[in-house]
Amino acid sequence: MADQPVLARLHFGREDAERDVTEGLLLRGGFLPNAAYRGALSGRKMLIIGRKGSGKSAICMQLMSDGEGGHRGGKVLVTPDEAAGEEIRRFELQGLPGDSAKALIWRYVFAVHAARHLVDHAKGAHAGGHRTDSVKALGRFLKQNGEAPGGGGGRLVERLAKGARGLQTSLSLEAFGVKASVDLAQSPSEGARAARQLEIVEQGVARAFTDLGCDGVVHPPLLLMVDQLEQVWSADPDSNSMVIGLLFAAKHAAGLYGRSVRFLLFLRADIYDSLSFGEGDKFHGDELRIAWTEQALKDLAWARARASVGEELTEERLWKELFPEMVGGEEITGHLFGRCLSRPRDAIQLLNLCQEKAWLDHERDRITEADVAQAGRQFSEWKLKDLTSEYLVAHPFLRNLFPLFQNTGYVVTRAALARRFEAAAETLHHDFPAYANALTLPGIIDVLHGAGFLGVRRGNDVVYAGDDGLPVQPHEAEFQVHPCFRAALGATTAFDLRRYEPQFVDARIASGNYSPGASGSSSLNRDDRLLMQLARSCHSILAQVGRAVALTRDVRDEITLQINRVLAEVNRIPPGAAASVGLDVDDHLLTTAHYFTNLAAQLRASGLEESTGVGDVARRVEEEVRRLRRSAGGSYGSSGDSSGY
Repeated sequence: MADQPVLARLHFGREDAERDVTEGLLLRGGFLPNAAYRGALSGRKMLIIGRKGSGKSAICMQLMSDGEGGHRGGKVLVTPDEAAGEEIRRFELQGLPGDSAKALIWRYVFAVHAARHLVDHAKGAHAGGHRTDSVKALGRFLKQNGEAPGGGGGRLVERLAKGARGLQTSLSLEAFGVKASVDLAQSPSEGARAARQLEIVEQGVARAFTDLGCDGVVHPPLLLMVDQLEQVWSADPDSNSMVIGLLFAAKHAAGLYGRSVRFLLFLRADIYDSLSFGEGDKFHGDELRIAWTEQALKDLAWARARASVGEELTEERLWKELFPEMVGGEEITGHLFGRCLSRPRDAIQLLNLCQEKAWLDHERDRITEADVAQAGRQFSEWKLKDLTSEYLVAHPFLRNLFPLFQNTGYVVTRAALARRFEAAAETLHHDFPAYANALTLPGIIDVLHGAGFLGVRRGNDVVYAGDDGLPVQPHEAEFQVHPCFRAALGATTAFDLRRYEPQFVDARIASGNYSPGASGSSSLNRDDRLLMQLARSCHSILAQVGRAVALTRDVRDEITLQINRVLAEVNRIPPGAAASVGLDVDDHLLTTAHYFTNLAAQLRASGLEESTGVGDVARRVEEEVRRLRRSAGGSYGSSGDSSGY
């Protein structure tokens, strides 16, 4: 492997943390400790919240590892599969609301895991600890209820099924000196009886922690983590109760077991943010949201590149030798990470795709600008499909909104989007009647912004979901499609302006195959004066665009690009050469005036706020159209239309 070219060995890792751990890259230095990881490791935060692909599972896998960066104490990872999720969703108790009932089943799972840990831990870490009465009681309880290791209750769904039956009927509590049939007979309801049984079990676990002195000081606490709940969540009330119950259970157990047990719940942001329950405000202090900056993604890319290639790979060599320094006039890291949603999975996919285009497809020893461009187009198509999949449960209509943005500019105003949505609303409501309340103009803007598809213009910046916590406000009227999705949608220019097409063949001018007229005269012929008029009109429009400082930069650049194309064509015609290159100047002026008329109409129909200066630009364009038409009509040559400059 060492004799292979560096680019052949370059790999940024797998998209999922589980395979990264299996293949060793994550543990060889491919993991970048961030604020979320430090908060999780320190125990100061209990809820690690992030979008799909933001690195939640990577943090989880790192903490589960036995190497550097892993949790030093006991650790348990709970990842419900569909069967286990269905068991929790269906669990109910007479006399208790759904959230409270599901909290009890989660508390039972936590208590059983803690009891199993204590029985095993007492044998290895505490001399004679396994002979402690409270530990022996836990061992008997686990055995009597089929929860002991090797007792047939290995799978989570099996333990949940047993726990559910026990809580709904009666657990075997003789190990704690309780006969359920006698001592719990007077419970007023099924829910009250289940809660009382669970309290007895939890008190037995807490007593064993105390008797062993496991308070997180002598040795690290037990780390109990829950991940991948999105695999069993389906946006229905029972699924929401399952997650809310988990939150209640973790908070209760954390208070009960104190420093002996540390809880970490890894939750997808869209799931957590969709929950609505009365005590939600009590969890804010436990929240830690994963956020990635462009610099953090750049650091992660370098860490993973070095883990695959070796310590000799410098950051400068990565971004200046293996990758092209610039792409389309943009610095390489800004180009790459600006086209990803701010999460590691997207960055890893795009970087690996660039490497594959260069090495696997072309056997190059470095990545070219063309490789990056080709990878970017494929990546954009991937991400548009992935966004549909990511939000399929919560927003099944998302894919049907994408045509509103296809083959048009990536800058879109509220007014323009309203016109497009109005044309599609009837079909959307017919196809998704259950989501009619969300399928309004404000509703789809909120969904598209929350999913990271649309950014909102605030001042001179475009803000995407995750950049700040502020949702789209009713007065905000200008949006941009995220660069990640533009290529797949065909929305590669800021504004849907018709491209200006040259009116004559540049090759004749470039070859010198023309015969300038009146070469010995210092006076300008009529054609030259008309072309000068056209050039002055272009400069006048460009000056007005430059004064529209509130206009979105990308829109301003797009207008400037098209006007400069007109100007460049004029400047390529040498004095006196119009006729010899086959250019009918009058027709050229009128054709360009017609293009300018359409340009002004597009600007007025754009929906851009008048305060941006777009109206002043449109008016200036219309004024220049009138000048050009009068000039082509023959008034130029007297003093007629040459004034005003």
